[in-house]
Amino acid sequence: MSAAERVLEVEGLAFAYPDGHQALFGVDLRLHRGERVALLGPNGAGKTTLALHLNGILSGGAGQVRVAGLPVEKRTLKEVRRRVGLVFQDPDDQLFMPTVAEDVAFGPANLGVRGHDLEHRVHEALRRVGMEAHADRPPSHLSYGQRRRVAVATVLAMEPEVLVLDEPSSNLDPASRRELAEVLLSLDLTLLMVTHDLPYALELCPRALVLDGGVVVADGPTRDLLCDDALLRAHRLELPFGFDPVRAGR
Repeated sequence: MSAAERVLEVEGLAFAYPDGHQALFGVDLRLHRGERVALLGPNGAGKTTLALHLNGILSGGAGQVRVAGLPVEKRTLKEVRRRVGLVFQDPDDQLFMPTVAEDVAFGPANLGVRGHDLEHRVHEALRRVGMEAHADRPPSHLSYGQRRRVAVATVLAMEPEVLVLDEPSSNLDPASRRELAEVLLSLDLTLLMVTHDLPYALELCPRALVLDGGVVVADGPTRDLLCDDALLRAHRLELPFGFDPVRAGR
């Protein structure tokens, strides 16, 4: 694909935390418009550190991140954060207002969206995640899976181009996991999903990257990577007992 179709580009990204721990050692990746990509790797691989660079929550290391050609830097942060929405692993990190609707309205209202336009954004975002009937409820009264979908809605209300999700299936029961998968598959967005959940990655993302030791060690079709036993063993990735990626990926 052409450079014009690249919605997210990471080149030579290296980053160390203030305590000296080096989390990334020169990461390169490109996402094209409309792709759904899983970012796999063991604990401590640098996956969340990488995700936090994509909308400028973390910065200051070497290399560069660009969103639709726009470099992620201090002067561009407002526009970058509109274009790249990050859904945290714990939905309670994103839900802090008295009602669901107020939580979903918070981001666009801070961008200056008002009146009917704001109401439309809130309604549309909640509709896309199947939560419009809960607009007036306190988030604390919802199930964990419902709060996870509302957290996604708070990001969709910003009308992003890229949706980055950190461990979206964690702590979900089977029904909530399926409901979230249906929501994510219905979205016409570029999606990067950080996950340990290999079956979920296969269900939702045709392409996957494996990050380990702060570098990308594999990039290819998700089913091909999950069928590579040596790759999985080398990077401490394990499929559930009895799970066959060949059958599941058909």
